[in-house]
Amino acid sequence: MASGLSRRRVAASSSSTSLSSPTPSSTNSAGGTLSNTNVNGGGHAGSAFEGGTRIAYDPRDLASADSEQQPKLTLMEEVLLLGIKDKQGYLSFWNDNISYALRGCILLELALRRRILLVNDPNRRHLPLAERLVEVRSDKLTGETILDETLRMMKSQESVERLSVGSWIDLLSGETWNVLKIGFQLKQVRERLAKGLVDKGVLRTEKRNFLLFDMATHPVADVRTKESIITRVVSLLTATTSTVPPEALGKEEAVKERTARAVCLVCAAYTASVLDNAFGRLGYEEREGAFQRCDEILAEFSVWPFGSESGLGNASNSRRRNRIAEGSRADGREAVIGLVSQVKREAGGPSGEGEDTTFELVAAVLDVLAKLDSLI
Repeated sequence: MASGLSRRRVAASSSSTSLSSPTPSSTNSAGGTLSNTNVNGGGHAGSAFEGGTRIAYDPRDLASADSEQQPKLTLMEEVLLLGIKDKQGYLSFWNDNISYALRGCILLELALRRRILLVNDPNRRHLPLAERLVEVRSDKLTGETILDETLRMMKSQESVERLSVGSWIDLLSGETWNVLKIGFQLKQVRERLAKGLVDKGVLRTEKRNFLLFDMATHPVADVRTKESIITRVVSLLTATTSTVPPEALGKEEAVKERTARAVCLVCAAYTASVLDNAFGRLGYEEREGAFQRCDEILAEFSVWPFGSESGLGNASNSRRRNRIAEGSRADGREAVIGLVSQVKREAGGPSGEGEDTTFELVAAVLDVLAKLDSLI
């Protein structure tokens, strides 16, 4: 097998039906299909970039994957990529937040792909956001291994009992004393995400010696991809008008709810403490202003309905709100207000409360991430 190949799943039998590929393809010894290009257009199982690393995929994954256009990189991969040092190829050893934040990104990605949402029970409004229950809306495969693994666990647990947003993030992170639920922990998430980015041609794998041991590292191979993510983040956090700059939304125009995705990326990267590298191009005042804007955006989107932090009291976010009141500038507030309005339109109208509770789940996840000790 050629180097760099990654097989997604072994075929059950040689008689399994296969989909015809739009490009020349061949069949490997394990039953997977090899393709030189992105066969599904959305980057689910094949290479995320044209001319990228070839990946062996199972046609059944493509048949059950999303029919709508999805971004080439997931939120988890973008946050990880922001935190990885370009040449060294590893994350900061002092970052305690990223593991927990990545689990929150998994729920955000599943919500934006319309796989999960909150239980639509009127009594849920009496509960804090983090304690509202999650249900599976659709268990169709996404083509992303970690997302599909999480979705299967949530579906199986749903037959026993539904769990809250905070409980799921804790369980996926391994933050539980319940031995019966320790199996819900997702292990080696950062390494698996890094290997997925290697398959997509964004990172490469090297071995580095750290005196007493050797460790696999993943330096950046496609600098343009990381630069495009940094440009999106910086554009959103330095905007001075109520109109969301096009640079903050990326070039994948076919992807739905791009503004909501941009907000989730900024908030998740902020709570994961990976924005230091992204702000390297900014001066001191711009850098402080960007972090201040992160604080404001997180405060406005970690409540439900979105934007109610400005008018409604929230004791858990009182310290953050005080810092916003002290340091907020008029142009920054106008940009944040415009951002809230745009996301509300994507969510289903001026109020932001659409037919389902997908975006309410987004607010609940951001509420959990906003309470990390290092942010308060």
